[in-house]
Amino acid sequence: MLVPLADGQETKTPLLQIQRLRAELETQTNTMSIGRNAYDSAFKGDQQLDMKQYPNSATCLLVYEDGKYFIEKREEHTLGKPKAKSAEGLLSADDLQHLKAILDDEDLKKITQPKALELPPDTQTLTEAERLDVQVARAATSQQFMLTKERVKTGATRSVSSSAALSGMDTLLDNGAPYKKTLAPLLKWFDELGKRNKLKETKPQYCQAMRGS
Repeated sequence: MLVPLADGQETKTPLLQIQRLRAELETQTNTMSIGRNAYDSAFKGDQQLDMKQYPNSATCLLVYEDGKYFIEKREEHTLGKPKAKSAEGLLSADDLQHLKAILDDEDLKKITQPKALELPPDTQTLTEAERLDVQVARAATSQQFMLTKERVKTGATRSVSSSAALSGMDTLLDNGAPYKKTLAPLLKWFDELGKRNKLKETKPQYCQAMRGS
């Protein structure tokens, strides 16, 4: 489940929490790692995303029942130098009603944690990954799921001494594909809210370590 906010932040349960994390293994050292490496383990939620080793970005949003929200974007394009920007605000009555209507969609309510991705047997490298974490407060419980995309190179012959090891066929793995249409309205709303806010530089607060569901 999503961990609580940093000290000093609200402790009541949000109506909605979303985190979208992206990472690219940009260096040859990283891309030469085969299969389920330390980066991959972190991205799956076993531990916090390793921001010191893998350039990445994260966009995080929390919305409360009264319409109050917090949004944060965190990026690390230079290793060891993460930057964060955030904003807070209050949704209008219409915006909050629209969000609740999206969350009340019966198909969205049925989404559960899908099966973890399985790498093809001829996988050579993991080059990109994206993770979407969603948690919605329901009447009696909490709905939570984590969707993952991975882009891998397959079919190439690996040679440590040759850059040819990075060649091969691009293969996209996506365990959230069956829910793409259902999630489209929520993700559109999420992206539009982010565009409407003027973010200011701040210390990271809301993009928190995640625990596996």
